[in-house]
Amino acid sequence: MNAFEPSLILTIRIDDQAQHFFNALRQQHFPPERNFLQAHLTLFHKLPSDPETFKILSQTKPNCFSMEVTGLMGLGSGVAYKIHSQELNSLREQLRMRFYPYLNAQDKQGFRPHITVQNKVNADTARILLRKLTSEFRPFMVQAVGLDLWHYLGGPWKHAAYYPAVDL
Repeated sequence: MNAFEPSLILTIRIDDQAQHFFNALRQQHFPPERNFLQAHLTLFHKLPSDPETFKILSQTKPNCFSMEVTGLMGLGSGVAYKIHSQELNSLREQLRMRFYPYLNAQDKQGFRPHITVQNKVNADTARILLRKLTSEFRPFMVQAVGLDLWHYLGGPWKHAAYYPAVDL
């Protein structure tokens, strides 16, 4: 029997070009024994694994929208790209209100959207990569093209559903 509570993770699906870019960095800088996920932008870390979650998300029809990658941030034991988008913040707030009774403390607190490309390394390794990527960084745009819902399996994730954004 698994020692974790069944739950769902909700992420933003990004355009293919951006996904490839972030995945390549993750493959290069994430410890291979811990890298069993694609690069992702998490909206909620723990939603209830029940039919109501699927119902709420199937009723959510966000438009495709642009997000600006504005810089990098250190995570202590890793590095992530910071994401800024008013549409992203609005979508998350709308969903936060719908799921509020079920959210854990992490998902109720402030939202700092990011895409992690390195984690679970020592602090010196993370600082070196942060300096390198920051020195080369120029802001760029990525597209949000939908929502992905995942079953958390105690480490790996299993895809549960895709909710495409409305293409304007």
